[in-house]
Amino acid sequence: MRAIRGWFRETTGGLPSTFWYLWAGTLINRLGAFVLIFLAIYLTQERGFDEFAAGLVISLYAAGGAVGTTLGGTLADRWGRRPTLLTAHLGAAGMMLALGFAREFWVIAAGALLLGLFAEAARPAFSAMMVDVVPERDRLRAFSLNYWAINLGFAGAALLAGLAAEVSYLLLFLVDAATILATAVLIFLKVSESRVPTRAAPVAAGSPRPRGALRTLAADRIYLGFVALNLLSAVVFLQHVSMLPIAMSDDGLGPSTYGSVLALNGVLIVAGQLFVPRLIRGRSRSHVLALAAVVMGVGFGLTAFAGTVWLYGLTVLIWTLGEMLQSPSTSTLIAELSPAELRGRYQGAFSLSWQIAGVAAPLLGGLVRQQAGNGALWLGCAGIGAVVAVAHLASGPARERRAVALRPPAEPVAPVTAVPQAAEAAASAPAEPVGPTTDGYAPTR
Repeated sequence: MRAIRGWFRETTGGLPSTFWYLWAGTLINRLGAFVLIFLAIYLTQERGFDEFAAGLVISLYAAGGAVGTTLGGTLADRWGRRPTLLTAHLGAAGMMLALGFAREFWVIAAGALLLGLFAEAARPAFSAMMVDVVPERDRLRAFSLNYWAINLGFAGAALLAGLAAEVSYLLLFLVDAATILATAVLIFLKVSESRVPTRAAPVAAGSPRPRGALRTLAADRIYLGFVALNLLSAVVFLQHVSMLPIAMSDDGLGPSTYGSVLALNGVLIVAGQLFVPRLIRGRSRSHVLALAAVVMGVGFGLTAFAGTVWLYGLTVLIWTLGEMLQSPSTSTLIAELSPAELRGRYQGAFSLSWQIAGVAAPLLGGLVRQQAGNGALWLGCAGIGAVVAVAHLASGPARERRAVALRPPAEPVAPVTAVPQAAEAAASAPAEPVGPTTDGYAPTR
């Protein structure tokens, strides 16, 4: 029991209060994240759209998200993290309600586009605030804890959404909107602005003008290469939202069964994610990311041979292990590769890769499945995983060198010159303990 308490303190202790408010908001939001889990089933079974139309609506959500993450990252740096988060959450809650009452295809399509814009605009601001308030030494466990909250909420949402869908699909939209609004209220009451305004350094006469933010980002080939690899992984991963429910429906498995199988993803992460930081600490991130890509590819590849509930559940458990390895390593690496003054934009570019994948995954998945068959889709996912793994091994050393170069230098300790009397008094005085601040973490601003 003492060992468990020690592990718990090591895992959760010393993190700032702002982090825990953000963590609580994540959990609340994810517990009610019903709609995206069942959107494909809702569009095909309740609204009567064909697979292509359903894929188009999901892609429009992602297209709106692509605009939202870009806009959200810029606003997070210019306007501030907190106002960006509040605006995004309030807009998303309103659009969620509107989408729940929409009936015509073009209204649903437009609603999905705007919902994606507002919902995803919060991501870069949220991630930038997490990096702002958590010291570098604590970020691996902070991101792991946040990811744990995401999946604790996801597991509950998958189970509850399956039951709610049996009662009324409108209930999915109402609960989702309510939890988004609750998160906005929590941020409004408890979270203060974390962005530290920076002043542009004066440019000497004759010196070249500094690059703009977008030009700096566009020229960062190491960072964009990492974002591109995440894009490929995300195209594979998002098949569990777009094509997996359709494949299970073809095998005669209903929405509640899909929800139960998908809940295994959240349950496994809740049970094991907090042990991952200790497992991967000190190991090469490139090797961890390569292993994660292989395991995830194998899990999705085996879906080609699934046809029963337990086989689908097994594939979910396998690719979840890859996801558990990938997430904390990716989050900490993104934080280290982002210049402090461009943190929101860099987080926005990373989030943009997910939105592009959100557009591409249902369209490519539906096209491959329709033209080449279900097996070709899932085996193709395994092939992409292998390619991503090799690319991580090849590009990893350059990423780590860049992370070291961007790391802020340690502040030098000024020498203390003591007069003899002061030195004698200091020698006789009792020593004071040296350690962290009373709240357990070093202030970052």
